[in-house]
Amino acid sequence: MNLTRENFRAMIFYDFRCHLSQQESYDRLRLAFHDEAPSRATVYNWFNEFKRGRTNLTDDLREGRPSMATTEDNICVVRRMIETDKRVTYQQIRTSLGIGMSQVHKILHEHLAVRKLCARWIPHNLTEAQKLHRVDWCRKMIERFNGGDSNAVFDILTGDESWIYCYDPETKRQSAQWVFPIEELPTKVKRDRSAGKKMVASFFGRIGHFATIVLEDQKTVSAEWYTTNCLPLVLEKVREKRPRSRILLHHDNASSHTAKRTIDYLATSNVELLGHPPYSPDLAPCDFYLFSKIKEKLKGKRFMNAEEAVAAYRDAIEETPKDEWAKCFSQWFHRMQRCIDVNGQYFEKI
Repeated sequence: MNLTRENFRAMIFYDFRCHLSQQESYDRLRLAFHDEAPSRATVYNWFNEFKRGRTNLTDDLREGRPSMATTEDNICVVRRMIETDKRVTYQQIRTSLGIGMSQVHKILHEHLAVRKLCARWIPHNLTEAQKLHRVDWCRKMIERFNGGDSNAVFDILTGDESWIYCYDPETKRQSAQWVFPIEELPTKVKRDRSAGKKMVASFFGRIGHFATIVLEDQKTVSAEWYTTNCLPLVLEKVREKRPRSRILLHHDNASSHTAKRTIDYLATSNVELLGHPPYSPDLAPCDFYLFSKIKEKLKGKRFMNAEEAVAAYRDAIEETPKDEWAKCFSQWFHRMQRCIDVNGQYFEKI
């Protein structure tokens, strides 16, 4: 009895639906058909195809000679299909034109030079006024601090608040691993962040970390807490390390930061505010550097309680080399220039 490739693929599909592993399917086929059985690589490849949702057991269509498939008419049809539906699939194009996948690929990438990209998330749909505000702020900062080369940069204190979780699952990138062709694709159970958490406010400058204040017995940052429990301790730490220096405070536009009570407190404390453009986490060192860098070290780790998580967060900050803080400030001014170059638009993936 002569079995076709489609017959063997049907057997592999049956094993897949019965939740057998690739190796178990391969062993069964070898036991029954010996040398006539598909190779291990073929079995593993079809398992991967079925995991991606494929149900067709026949070979991909390859109608027509290449020179006949990539005609000007077909190229124009594909162009119109893309212009009509930006999410049109390879399969839809192939079915519509009756050509092979390799020719669809050639039309898309060699003749039309298109790429299929995921939409990137942005924090906010910026208005023209907000873009202009971002550009103006960046220009003033670059001019005042000579692109970050002025000694006055050492007077800048930047800070913000963030949640620290007892458990924060690691990112997909962190869980990436090498896989050989014959191995099963890695899987991972999706986990949620823990309910246990604490809010912290961290402040640092070009020379390093100054203070991290924990928000106790409150769930939101208020102007009262900010001016009574947080800023006094932070300013004291800064003046211990730099007693003769002025303080230029940079923080975002959270309500506790812009409240009259906060503005009045900073004025009486001889602290100058640098301001910050709205909806601009890409221009805030705590957002693009501190929290993302430090909290990434904590992802995937479980802590007994929020206090233990905060302690680990503080330890990770203290372990950061001094030159990393200087690099952060250099990157900050580089980002300002990038913002100017793109006329205030967001310039990175969020």
